[in-house]
Amino acid sequence: MTADTVVGTGLVRHGGRKFSDYLIFNTDHKVIGIQYLVLAFVFFLFGGALAGLIRAQLATPDAQLLTGSSYNVTLTLHGTVMIFLWIIPAFVGAANYVVPLMIGANDMAFPRLNAVSFWLLVPGGLLMLVSFAVGGAESGWTAYPPLSVTTPIGQTLWALALQFIGFSSIFGAINFLVTIFNLRAPGMGLTQMPLLAWAVAATSIIILLGTPVLSGALLMLILQRWLGAQFFTPAGGGNPLLWQNLFWFYSHPAVYIMILPGFGIISEVLPIFARKPIFGYKLIAFSSMAIAVFGFLVWAHHMFTSGMDPFLRVPFMVTSMIIAVPTGVKIFSWLATIWAGKLRFTTSMMFGLAFISMFVIGGLSGIFLASVPIDIHVQDTYFVVAHLHYVLFGGSVMSIFAGLYLWFPKITGRMLDERLGRLHFWLTFMGFNLTFFPQHLAGLQGMPRRVYTYPPELWALNLLSSIGAFLMAIAVLPFLYNALRSLVAGKVAGPNPWRAFGLEWTVSSPPPVHNFPTPPVVEGDPYGYGERPLPGTTGVAAPAPGMAGGE
Repeated sequence: MTADTVVGTGLVRHGGRKFSDYLIFNTDHKVIGIQYLVLAFVFFLFGGALAGLIRAQLATPDAQLLTGSSYNVTLTLHGTVMIFLWIIPAFVGAANYVVPLMIGANDMAFPRLNAVSFWLLVPGGLLMLVSFAVGGAESGWTAYPPLSVTTPIGQTLWALALQFIGFSSIFGAINFLVTIFNLRAPGMGLTQMPLLAWAVAATSIIILLGTPVLSGALLMLILQRWLGAQFFTPAGGGNPLLWQNLFWFYSHPAVYIMILPGFGIISEVLPIFARKPIFGYKLIAFSSMAIAVFGFLVWAHHMFTSGMDPFLRVPFMVTSMIIAVPTGVKIFSWLATIWAGKLRFTTSMMFGLAFISMFVIGGLSGIFLASVPIDIHVQDTYFVVAHLHYVLFGGSVMSIFAGLYLWFPKITGRMLDERLGRLHFWLTFMGFNLTFFPQHLAGLQGMPRRVYTYPPELWALNLLSSIGAFLMAIAVLPFLYNALRSLVAGKVAGPNPWRAFGLEWTVSSPPPVHNFPTPPVVEGDPYGYGERPLPGTTGVAAPAPGMAGGE
């Protein structure tokens, strides 16, 4: 059997060499990574369409495109789909494809469990769509009782869908941890691992500690809806704040599930296109683990206005500010990495730089929200909506696109068109800021979240947001065209088009079915740009072709 042989017949295979290999139970981590990415992008388009409906409704103060109930359903599904079926699966897909290659493994530790993790996502997504078809969930993605207890059957299907998605995440986290800590190539110690592997390991720890809590809360919600249990109903001896504590104990760490892999991607992108070693490797690596720990100590800052004991606000305010420290360590390390570098402004690099600037804005507004006096005034206003999107779109989604433009040649063997890539970037960047920056101002002027009508004096800010959302929708078109066209007629990439270090760039593009025909050799610092010759060169390291100061 050669390293490029597809193994298996029927409904279970290992390796992808034809279209049908991607539609069945396949145990190759690269096939599974592509399955995750494609499914996530389909839900990104669906969630984006829902966002378009929301912004169309809010373009004028008294539009009648949606009723109050249908607006609530649309808003709930938009938030749930974008978080659980776009951002998280997209990161899992990217990590599935590249992490085993980066650490010199031939596959994930448990290939069949890896396939099960993906296929659990499919019924979860389908149930989410069915819930929408039968009336949907109306309680927002946070599903606070009593509304989540009294709404129609769509809410139950929504909860069941999240159970499937949660088990998918748990199985995937187990697989990543065992793979990263047990299957590294000989000579690759923990402090020689790529930083993306550190980020994925920290994310997996959060998933294993937090997701079972959400699953338990969802089970309690389902039992109350189906069997009449009284977990969250005060008249029956329950407590609605119990749901909030359980939900946010998972859902604030879930923010780091949605951003830590993005941190890892940015730590890969910047050194390649700055042609400098990563600054503060150990600080970046260990700060990811610090975030995994401190992320579980801040959940109640979402509940400052819930009636909690006022004394408890202070420690949660303090921890919510402390957790900004390890993130700040990363930001300053990235800035030091690109300082005085020979920057090449590829599309991947542009998304990476946009990530830093947009995430800093989201982080600064998060510091405001961590302060009890400010949070009390802006809680449940559009200021929070703006903060959330600067973190999860300006952060997570920007980093996803940075990674896609970086690894598309490795995955497909073809280069994306950089002109179309830059068009995609600028439309996304301008549309994003036009959509969400005015929402800070609307929130400070008192516009509440989750309302489908609003006072006429807030019309101008909302119109700007709706125009920006339209721009972001247009931005997807050049990306789709670029990806589909490049798959068929893109320039052949070769094994290492970026002349990057790292084991993933030492194999063909796309890689062989079994990754490494011979055991990989770990040589030097994976971020040692300027310290050792670039791949394909001899002597002193030099910038890649087309780079400032290069050939």
